[in-house]
Amino acid sequence: MTEGATGEAAAPTEHSTPHHRVHLVGLDGKQGTHQVTLPLAFSQTIRPDLIRRAVVAAQSHRRQPYGTSPTAGLRHSTRWSGKGKGVSRTPRLMDSMRGAQAPNTVGGRPAHPPRVERIWTKKINRKESRLAFASALAATRDNELVTSRGHDLPDGIHLPLVLEDPVEQIQSTKEARALLERLHLWADIERAREGTQIRSGRARRRGRGRRVPRSVLVVTSQPGRALGFRNLSGVEVVTAQRLATEDLAPGGDPARLTLYSHASLELLRARLREASA
Repeated sequence: MTEGATGEAAAPTEHSTPHHRVHLVGLDGKQGTHQVTLPLAFSQTIRPDLIRRAVVAAQSHRRQPYGTSPTAGLRHSTRWSGKGKGVSRTPRLMDSMRGAQAPNTVGGRPAHPPRVERIWTKKINRKESRLAFASALAATRDNELVTSRGHDLPDGIHLPLVLEDPVEQIQSTKEARALLERLHLWADIERAREGTQIRSGRARRRGRGRRVPRSVLVVTSQPGRALGFRNLSGVEVVTAQRLATEDLAPGGDPARLTLYSHASLELLRARLREASA
């Protein structure tokens, strides 16, 4: 009789999904012999729908309410000639036949203007938000998704890249560029620099004149570290405690090219309330 026919269940495993391991990368750009166990969140199922919902909710919280003036289009002295005069009942300027104030007239009030009372914020459940964050972390491990997002990756790279802690001591752009060149990731910085666009029109006068594609995201353990990466095109530096779903998936598109320091990975593990491996 087989083991399954006896009715004995298999021994329960500690996790339903396995922990993934990556090699720790040194500042020379080469993989070391030491392996790092990633948090269990990197093994979660990738849910693009939840990631986009979380990003849209975060964007909606920054939206500022706006509306028209209560007297917009009503600052006229008008008259109505009354019925039976062979003209429409549109209010008209004093001593003139030019229409005013009505929505169907030039310079009149808007028919359905935006109102300040409108609520722009969108809600998302707490469990869905946590699952979206774990899913965004897992997407940074998928080479195919990172490439499909537009990043320029070298052949044979194993994501995510976990670097030794001295990477957080890089304070100059020259050192940051040298490290990215050793990692063969400088092509992605060039892609972001060449893709920078100067917007025209009113956006440029309102401080939104440049559109820079997103490139590498550097995750550190403490603020004020790895500052040498900030001047590179499309590169952002964020701490593990302030890392958000929108940082990992700008615009709602997951799988951003991300570099983690070893210390930030341990802080991220503690933030996710996972035991140290």
